[in-house]
Amino acid sequence: MNWLYLFVASLMEICWMYSLKSLDFGRIRSAPWAEALSDASPWQALVPLLGYVGFGVANVYFFSLATKTIPMAVAFAVWTGTALMGAVLVDTFFFKEPSSWKQLFFMALIVVGVIGLRTAEGKN
Repeated sequence: MNWLYLFVASLMEICWMYSLKSLDFGRIRSAPWAEALSDASPWQALVPLLGYVGFGVANVYFFSLATKTIPMAVAFAVWTGTALMGAVLVDTFFFKEPSSWKQLFFMALIVVGVIGLRTAEGKN
């Protein structure tokens, strides 16, 4: 179950990164807050901020649950690697960022490393 917590933490980290990317304090400051009771548009400016806070808290929560039984170094390596892979996949498929064969090769090495750490965990 702790490995599931670790992968959920990685997913929350990915969501946190993209809510950070979407965060625009200028838009929040310039929103017409005087009309907030009659118009929903000012509240839409807060959605990335709420996502940032919510995903950040969930990320830390699930990561802390995972590290109860998974060694910290292993958990951190897997969490970082899976979050990195997820960010590259989101960039490639949703934001149409270009990716190269070299990048895909090294991403595959990260997958191999994550699988290796998962299978070697606890076998000293």
